[in-house]
Formats: sequence, C-alpha cells, structure tokens
Amino acid sequence: MPLRKKVRPSSASGKLETSTISSILNDLRESTAATDPLFQRAQTSLGGCRLQAVSPVSIGSFSVAQEEIQQLPEWLMKELLKGQQRSHSIGLMENILESESVHHRLDSSRSQWKGKIEQQVTLEQLQKLHAAFQDLEINGQRSLDVENFKRTLKKCMGSQNASDEKIEKLFMKIDYSATGRIHWHDFCTYMQLEYAEQDGSSARLKEVTFSLPATILEIPYGEPMLRMCSLSDSTLITAREDGHISFWSPQLKLKRSKMVFEKTHKKSKWLMDFTVMTPYNKLILGTGDRELQLYESSNFEPYLQISGLEAIPLNVDYCYTDHDECMILYGDDQGCVNILLLCSVGEVLRTWKKLPKLENLPNISLENATLSPNVTYIRWKVHGDWVTQLNYYDSIKAVISASSHESTALVIGCVVGATNVEQQMKEMKAHRKDSKTKKAQANLGAPSHRAEGDQIVFRIHKGVKSFAFNKKNNLIVTGGMDRIVRMWNPYMPGRPTGMLRSHMAPVFYVHISEEDKIFSMSTDNTIKIWDVEDQTCLFTACSKNTGIKGEINACHYIPGTRLLCVATDILAVLHLRLRLPPDPLIVTSHKKPVLCCKFNRVFRHVVSCSEGSVVKVWDFDSGKPLFEFGNAHGGSAITCLTFDPSGRRLVTGGRDGCLKIWNYNNGHCLHTLKREDKCDEVCDCTYVEVNRNKYIIGVGWDRKINMFYDSTENFHHFQKPQTHWQDDINQGHKEDILCIAQCPPTLLATSSYDGEIIVWNMISGHICHKFHIPIAAASVSTKNVDASVSRVIFLKTRAVKFELAAAILISNGPQGHLHFWSVFTGNPLIASFTPSRGKSLISSIAVTADDSYLYAADEDGYVYIHDIKDYALQDPEQEAPKYVNHWRAHLNLVLSLEVIDEENVLLSCSIDRTVRLWSLEGEYIGTFGQAECWEIFTPSSWKHPMVPYEILIDPQSMPIHPVLDNKSSDLQIPDQDKRTHDPSTPKEANYNPRPSHVTVTDEDIKEEISKRFYANTSSRRLKHEQSKLLNRRVSHGRPNAYCTINYYEVDSFPGNCQKPDLSVLGTDIFSANYQGAAE
Repeated sequence: MPLRKKVRPSSASGKLETSTISSILNDLRESTAATDPLFQRAQTSLGGCRLQAVSPVSIGSFSVAQEEIQQLPEWLMKELLKGQQRSHSIGLMENILESESVHHRLDSSRSQWKGKIEQQVTLEQLQKLHAAFQDLEINGQRSLDVENFKRTLKKCMGSQNASDEKIEKLFMKIDYSATGRIHWHDFCTYMQLEYAEQDGSSARLKEVTFSLPATILEIPYGEPMLRMCSLSDSTLITAREDGHISFWSPQLKLKRSKMVFEKTHKKSKWLMDFTVMTPYNKLILGTGDRELQLYESSNFEPYLQISGLEAIPLNVDYCYTDHDECMILYGDDQGCVNILLLCSVGEVLRTWKKLPKLENLPNISLENATLSPNVTYIRWKVHGDWVTQLNYYDSIKAVISASSHESTALVIGCVVGATNVEQQMKEMKAHRKDSKTKKAQANLGAPSHRAEGDQIVFRIHKGVKSFAFNKKNNLIVTGGMDRIVRMWNPYMPGRPTGMLRSHMAPVFYVHISEEDKIFSMSTDNTIKIWDVEDQTCLFTACSKNTGIKGEINACHYIPGTRLLCVATDILAVLHLRLRLPPDPLIVTSHKKPVLCCKFNRVFRHVVSCSEGSVVKVWDFDSGKPLFEFGNAHGGSAITCLTFDPSGRRLVTGGRDGCLKIWNYNNGHCLHTLKREDKCDEVCDCTYVEVNRNKYIIGVGWDRKINMFYDSTENFHHFQKPQTHWQDDINQGHKEDILCIAQCPPTLLATSSYDGEIIVWNMISGHICHKFHIPIAAASVSTKNVDASVSRVIFLKTRAVKFELAAAILISNGPQGHLHFWSVFTGNPLIASFTPSRGKSLISSIAVTADDSYLYAADEDGYVYIHDIKDYALQDPEQEAPKYVNHWRAHLNLVLSLEVIDEENVLLSCSIDRTVRLWSLEGEYIGTFGQAECWEIFTPSSWKHPMVPYEILIDPQSMPIHPVLDNKSSDLQIPDQDKRTHDPSTPKEANYNPRPSHVTVTDEDIKEEISKRFYANTSSRRLKHEQSKLLNRRVSHGRPNAYCTINYYEVDSFPGNCQKPDLSVLGTDIFSANYQGAAE
C-alpha cells in the first residue's frame, strides 16, 4: 500500500501563522471566495469542537442572476484585522467573528454585497405571491399595507431570504405616490418595468455598431464576385466566376489582380470556389469542369491541376494538419464530402508538377493521384442535396457540412471513420453481390456512408445556407431560407439552444466574432448583430442605412481589421465599432457630460442625469451602479432634476421643453408636464408646497414661471401649467430664466440671462424685490459681456430668524463674483467677493445646513470653501469671508454641488462626465463608476490621499512656482556680474547672452479661442457652445495650448575657434595626451 503524506489538521494546537499580514489577507480572500454560503470556520490554536458559522459576508445575499460572487476588498480585510490586537493564528477568522465591534463594522459595509430583493424572486415564489393576493381579494382586501406586505412576502419567499428593511424599501419603490397601500397590478408593473430597463441597460453596456453608411469601393464591371476570404495579415482575396482573382491590402487598396483562366476557343471555364493553401503559398480553385487547380498566390502562375473528379466541387476547404501533412476538402453537387489526405506534401506537389501539361497546366487525374502511397482519398455520402458550405475544424477534428436538404441540413462528421465491424460486414456482402461494379467504383472513390456513431445530423426546416462554429462557446449558428438564425450545441441536435427571429428575407451569411457577437446578413441586404449571451439583437441596418444595393453574391468578415465586406455589383465595407474598453486610470460616470445630480435621503441613492438623456442611479454607501434608463427626454439633454417630498418620485427637465415625473427605481414615466404652445428648454425646476397644495415649478427659455399642480388623483399623463401670475406676465423676466430657488414658506427667487434676480411671494404671486447684478465699468465697454446669473441660493436659517439687515440670498455673477443680497433692506447688495483665484466664473454654489460654510465651484473645476457664519449679517462687507480650503475636483465646468450634512460629504458633478464624492474637508472619496467600491463610513476605503488621475496630470493642476514659470533657475550663477568684470577671465566670443523669449499667456489663448469659436454664436446658445467645446476629450501626454513656447535667435558665428586656456588646471591635457601617444 503506498504511503501518503499525512496532512496535519487545521485544529492542531500550538501552530502559529508566521507569514506577513499580506499573506493573511490573501488567505482570507481565498477562503471567502472558495467557500459556500455556510462554511466551516477554522479553529483557533486552543483547539475545541468544530462549529458551523455564517460567512462574514453572506454570499447567499447576492443576486446570482445579476452578478458573480465578488472578492472582499483590501480595505475591508484591513478593517477586520484591526479588530483584534493579538497574534495571527490559524483561528483568526473565528476570533474576529466573535468580536462585536467587527460585527458592527460588517453591518455597515453589508450594503456593498446585498442584492435587491426583487431580483431574487423566482417564478414559483411569484406564483405563490399571486395566489396570496387573490386570497386577500376574496376576503375583501384588494390592497396591502406595508405590514401585511411584509408578512405575505416572507411567507412566500422564506424569512431567511427577505429582511424587513429590504421589504420596506421594495414597498416604497412600488408605492411611488406614498398612499401606503399597493395592489397586485402595482407589484407586477414595477417588476416588469424594472427588468425591461435592466435589459436595456445590459444592451447599452454591450453596445456595438457598424459605421454607416458603408464605404463603397467601385470595382470594374464583370462577372459576379463568387467568394471572398482573408489571410492572417488581413489581406482580402476576392474571386469572380470567370476566374478573376484580386488581392487587397488591409486598407482595401488593390495590390494585384489577374485572370487566371486562359481564354480559348472552347467553352468558358467557371470558378466554383477557392481557398488558400497558406504554408505552400498556393491557391486552390474548384472549377465547373470537375477540376482542382493550384496557382502560385504570389504571381498567379499556374502550378498543377487534379482532374477527373467524381462531381463538381462547389465548396473547397484546406487544413494544415501536421508537419508536411495537409487535408484538401470539397463538397460537390451530389451531396458528398470529398477528402484528400496528403503526406509529404512538398514531395508530392513537386512530383505532380513534372507531369505532362493539359491546357498549360501539369495534369493528374484523381484516379492516378490516389495510387500514390502519400495520398488517401475518402468520399462520404452525407447529404440528399448539393453541399452549400463545408469546413474542417481542427479543434474538434471534424468536418461540418451543410445543405438545403432538411433531413441532412447540417452534419458534423469524422474524417476517416471509426472501426465498425457491422459496417464492414455489410460492405463485404455487397462486394460479393456485385464484385466487378464494386471494384470499379472503389478505384474511382465511390461514396460511402458514415456509421451512425461517426456523425451528428441536424434536421432543420428548409435546410442551411450558411453556418459558423465557435469552439470557445461550443456553439454552432445556422441560417437559411426560413429567415431564422438558430444557435446549436454541437452535441445536441434535437433542438436549438436559441432562435433569433428578426430577418425578413433568407439568411445568406452568419459569423461568430471574437467578441461573442453574431453577425447575420439576409438577401435583402439587412445586417444584424446579436449578442451570444443574451440572444438579443444589438444592431440592425437595412439597405437604406448601409447604402448597399443589388443582389448579394459574397460576404466575409475580416477579424484583424474588424471589417465586414459585402460583394454585390460593388464592394461595400462596414467598419465594426465596439464599445471602447474603460481606461483603468481614467474613470467616468456617464458617456456624455453630466448636467445635474442629487442625493436621495430616503433610499440613500445618488441620481445623475447626462446630456445623452440617460438617468443613472447609484448606491451612495458603496458607489455601485444600481439602475439606469435612457432616452428619458427622447434623446434631449436633461438639464435639471429634483425629488418630491417623499423622495419616491423624480422630476426631470430637459431641452425638449418638458418636465417629467418618474418612478426612477424602475424607469416608469408617470406624467409629462408641458406647455401646449411652446417647447422651449427647461433650465431649472423645484418642488414647492403652497397653502397645502403641491406644485412642480419649471423655468427656462420661455421666460415664465410654469407651475404644475401635483396630485395623486390626476390620472392624465399630460398636464398643462397653471395660470401665470399677473406680475410674471407684466413685470417678469425679459430674458431666459436660468435658475430657481425656494425658501419656505413664501419666498421664491429666479435669475435670468441678463443678470436680473426677482424675489417672489409664492402665496400672492407678487414681486417682492428686483435686483440687478453690478457690472464693472471696464467690462461695460467690452462686447458680449456675460452678465448671466446661473445660480441663486437662500440662507434659510437667516431667513427664518427674520434678520432684516442680514444677507439671505447668494448669487453668482460676471467675472467670478459672488453677491450677498438682503431682501428686507433698501440697500440689497451687502457684500461681493471673488472666490476663484483665477477669477473664473462660479458655476455652482452650496451651503451647509446651518449656513456656516459656503462651497463654490468654478468653470475650471476648483471648489473653494469660505466661512460665512458671521459674514454679511449687518453692515456691508468690504472684505471676503474667511478662506478655509480649496482643491480641484474636476477638469472642467462643475454644474452641481450638494452638501450632505448628515454624512459630512460633498457631492459634485461636471461636464467632464464624472460624479464624485468628497469629504467636507476636500478628501477624495471616489468617483461613481469606478471598479473599487467604497464604504462611506470607513475612511480607509476612500481614495484619499489620492486624487483623480486626469486631474493629477492636467497642466492646470500644476502648482505655481517661479521655477516652473521659467522666471528663475537654481542653476543660475548668482555672481554673474562679478565674473563678467573679472580681468582674469578670458575674453569670450561675442554673442547675445539673453535670447529673445516669446511667451504665450493663458489670456492670449482664451481670447483667441473666444474669437474663433464664439464670434458667430448668439448669446442664448453661448453657454451650450462653451459646454460642447470644453467637453472635448482631453489628449493627455501631448503638447497642449497652455504649454509655454520659447524661441531663440541664432546669431552669426565668426568662425575662428581658439584653443581654450587650460593653464588654470596646471597642465595641458591635449599636450599630455599627444606626448603619451608619441612615447
């Protein structure tokens, strides 16, 4: 009996772990990832009975259908290790789990790993839930409150799968109107819409398209193009029916072309198919005269031909099987698969090359070729109709062939055939019956039938025109006359694993790409891209979109260059455009500029909206994406958002002139608020309550205050605004309204593009005050002065105290100013200062809940903090408030700031496509969309002290220093003047010691850009044009407009070079070297 090495049990006492902390982290991570949801806990060094313990992060709480099991992050492991101040033993996990403090930490971080309860509902549980609702309806209860919903859901799903907190959150998501009760149809509607939007989000993540229209290559008129194939270097080879072969470069430039069939007085020769014999630099052509012809691929010189085939070779294929061994295959018009196995290929070809010529080609008949010991000929009778496609796949050592015959539409078969005694006995009996006929047929390669175990036959309606095989996914895709693209497991011919129905004409071509996408093209020139995993159509382009006209003759996909080539009367090329892989260093939250974001305190979500009309929902505690939906405003940009008081509904405004109310947890649009006569852009919105009535207010380019009544009893999808206030009609804004802010219970402030601020009484609708932004006299003479006020904010704690002299309103203004206004005094402007050190325009403002600190962000991405607790309370202020801190949060214009006081966190978003979280002191927590999750209550999980990579490398983030500005240098000699007047110093050549220095300043560049891009831009669209310009992708690592360029003049040189005086060194090194060489 062989001895095996004894394995020491993990509970052996006295064994201590001596590895480093990092190895313990790895062990913890591996053990957590490898165990089941309930796993056995390792014992301590003290020994004891083995216990069952719940994993520190319950894997059972994951949504298996939504995401894979994830590993614990490094920071969480470190937090676990901090919980115990003791030696690291084998029982580390047990000791840590028994610590209550560590349990508390795990509870706070569990939000990263929990799955939504609605994603865990199975079909069986849904049926039970439906039956429970029906029972309640029988008893007279048509709806459920939250407590009954908890009991019902726990009964159907099991108490271990549903916690009270999760069920309450689900109830609030369904009960978006906050009525306190839900019906069965409410539950079903929510579930259906959520899963529909998840499918849409998944499709957006897998976005893939062909660039349209197709690139058309005009080719000379001639016979139809029969076949296309490509080489490993992406060279495209095309062939026409008359034997005209062309080679195209990867850039689709014609390299060489020739008619290989010589014209004679006899009947014309037709090409049926061709393939490339790559290792031997040959082309193999199958002709309509039952021949296989070989040509040199480099110069199209004829090499040899094999004649006398049993049938016309319709499809030709080649495979290099081993050193100097290969396989030539062809399918014919009799439904047979013919295989030529060649050994010592080089010797065989050279021998055949010396044979007598027939029609200028060395010729050998198939019958004579099979007499060679290095040639084996096999012919299988496979199909009941001619072969439409044939390929050999070395990965499965099998031949796959297709035909239009339904019973044998697709066949996967062996090459040689296994040893089958019963089959051999049948052949021997047939041989005795007709020995002469059998002998003659054997010499010519009479077709044989494979044994039943040597092939797999797929029966497909109306046969197969084209197929593709992918070994990685173990997948076969077929297409044919019935217009259905079918997906098959190669070893399960009974039924397809998927059926893709969308084509309106017979499928001509299918292909499986390396990116797990299926390309299909039908005879009506419609191209589709399908996802292998989801079996959904990702892209469709018809003939009108691609510009491909005429009858399709050939189609081929080149993997190297990702080109789909289609041959009709012309050669059309479609470039595949994939979703770019994310840069590991540069993180973005949206694909388009982010125009607004807001924190939802009820669900602890962050909602962000982009210029691409996409709404994304993020988990505030971890930064994980939870949900998203697109085309919210029909493709128009979403410019503003707010929540209703319950936090269950989202209100968005867009450039399409509409306000929309959403159940944002599933993307359901509840109402659309819009004026009938105008569709002007909505710039800002807010939710107010006046005299116990709730309104949604929107302002924008129509220059009016539009109030929409919000009621749960209103079942109309489209709603019109209330009647405008009389003061709004007669004395309202004369320019576009850019911003709105409210101060309960009565005050409302709006600001416009011309610098006017109006404070309204919401109850009466009258104007309380009108302010105008002051403009410096030097700026008045400047053309196109931007006097717009895009942000106003109330200091609500001061307004509640009715401090008459205090400033209760803050607004931005031109030249980077912030203005403090008093609403209740005759002199409204109390203070004004410039937070930005570069005097950049302030684009967003936020204050803390107690109005102690002001956060201001500018168009360069900087955030400034000032202490305003005792600022502008009584007398006008001449100085700026106390400066606290500043940092660069984004690359470009910051459009939204929000202080989340209860978490001491600052939320920001910018047109640089990012949404970020910061501590109130400026510590970088993370960017929504990054790969690593954070725990908001655990500073060790934050990115701090790191900063965003794109900010780190941006030239504008460089600190200001004289050395960096090229004003001074540490290498300069301080006593340069003294050295100049020293008589012992030899006279130097005459040259200019101070070359001319030309500097291009930031102001010069900005002025030039302004002249070039904004000269013909109207004032109304100025900010949008600036936004588009600033949103251009930053090209890191290359020279940019802000680099200082130095220019130096080249002075004339006299030409006489004097030997330097080296006497100061005590010796002449030139003379010393010369004397040493002479000696």
